Amino acid sequence: MTYELLLWRSDRPVTREQAERITATEPEPTPATGEFAAELRRLHPDVEVAETGGRFVRVTMADDRADQVSTDVYAIAQGLGLIVWDPVRKLVHNIAPVGVYQGMQLHTGDGMVVIDPDLGLVRDVLATLDAANPFAALVVFGHHFVQVSPEDGGYELEYKDGASGELYRTRVPDLAEVQRAFTEYANDDRGFLDRHTWTTVHSG
Repeated sequence: MTYELLLWRSDRPVTREQAERITATEPEPTPATGEFAAELRRLHPDVEVAETGGRFVRVTMADDRADQVSTDVYAIAQGLGLIVWDPVRKLVHNIAPVGVYQGMQLHTGDGMVVIDPDLGLVRDVLATLDAANPFAALVVFGHHFVQVSPEDGGYELEYKDGASGELYRTRVPDLAEVQRAFTEYANDDRGFLDRHTWTTVHSG
């Protein structure tokens, strides 16, 4: 089995619906696709990288390499201003807007790791939480994180304060509030802490 990612250049953010309908003639050719292909081939010579007239790059990899290779794909693409469409997860990785923490990471229960994720991707990932993708987390290593898991018709939301070492937990009834909390966290806004009643579950 193989896993594929499709990349192209766009001057504006693209929705999942737009990404799914993109055609071979739509993106403008850009040297960035060739630069991307060369760098990914250097890092992963065993991965298939196909270019299409400077408009698209299609990356095809074995399923068991998908998590490792995809993390590099996202990082290289972001540096070159390329959008990444993941047709398996049906997620689009845009360049912006991103949060205020440089190096913040998005982790998901189905193995995706994205450094400096765009906030649209974070919102869309949260909407995919289920048994196959049982959690999502935004992590600023060495400082703090926020994570969520679906639970009994709602969501278990946790926040770890690295300074105090305390882990706080609350139950959130709807997805919109989870998405709001993650967006606030990414923008260094702790309004979500004031809106909910939290239980301290770990200290030290």
